[in-house]
Amino acid sequence: MTIGMKTVSIKTIIASAAVAVGLMAAAPALASGGAAHPHSGGFSFDGPFGTYDQGQLQRGYKVYHEVCAACHSMNLMHYRNLGDAHGPFWNPKYPNPNDNPVVKALAKEIQIADIDSETGEAIQRDGTPADKFRNPYPNATAAAAGNGGAAPPDLSVMAKARHGGADYIYSLLAGYKDAPKGVTIRDGQHYNPFMAGDLTPFWTGDPKHVPPGGFIAMPPPLQNGQVTYDDGSPQTVDQYAKDVAAFIAWTSEPKMVERKQAGFGVIIFLLIFAGITYASYRRIWKGVAH
Repeated sequence: MTIGMKTVSIKTIIASAAVAVGLMAAAPALASGGAAHPHSGGFSFDGPFGTYDQGQLQRGYKVYHEVCAACHSMNLMHYRNLGDAHGPFWNPKYPNPNDNPVVKALAKEIQIADIDSETGEAIQRDGTPADKFRNPYPNATAAAAGNGGAAPPDLSVMAKARHGGADYIYSLLAGYKDAPKGVTIRDGQHYNPFMAGDLTPFWTGDPKHVPPGGFIAMPPPLQNGQVTYDDGSPQTVDQYAKDVAAFIAWTSEPKMVERKQAGFGVIIFLLIFAGITYASYRRIWKGVAH
């Protein structure tokens, strides 16, 4: 009886192994399609010691303000945040960003819907550093109606919400291409190899070689020469995409530099503490056999 049970167990193991090998062999076919791996943007804030490039953040804000803000909100951002430490318009002379003249000027360019405190009537007033970034739509329903049924997502923390972070945003914005032959594009959709999706239902070619990427409702938002840079940086789609991706990375994690600095300080403290502990150990147990 025992021998019979062992025989069955061995057969079961062999069968399971065969199934596993079969699945591994089939994996490439099952994994066809999917999004392409994002390109590296070579951002200054990459790595444990990286910091934000203030010039790039300023350019990124300009791209967001002149292009992206027409459809995408940033509901978690206030104009005063632009003057926070390590932010786009941070100036150590103004520890309180509400006093930063550049931040005040940028906020004043925006008209904010408000209520007159005396008459109760709806008015439009100049923005202040205390105001949130202006939302292009009054609500999600209006946003969807104005964009073919697909409401543009809020960009406040988009770099943290997407795998690949700033590299993904950069690759997506600069990666629009014509759809490969054999892909049927639906009305109101655009092909992008870096967009997550499955093109299998829309692919008429070899099912083992489905192209990477998916469909996105947003048409290519950037064009060469679309935004004027005052610092001499290239006015190209690639540069625009990098700059606005860096800006969105900052809005997603505005305290990144402080976090890295704190982590470095903790590591130094732990190294010193470890050295003191080891020296104490050697002194206390000196000459003691153990």
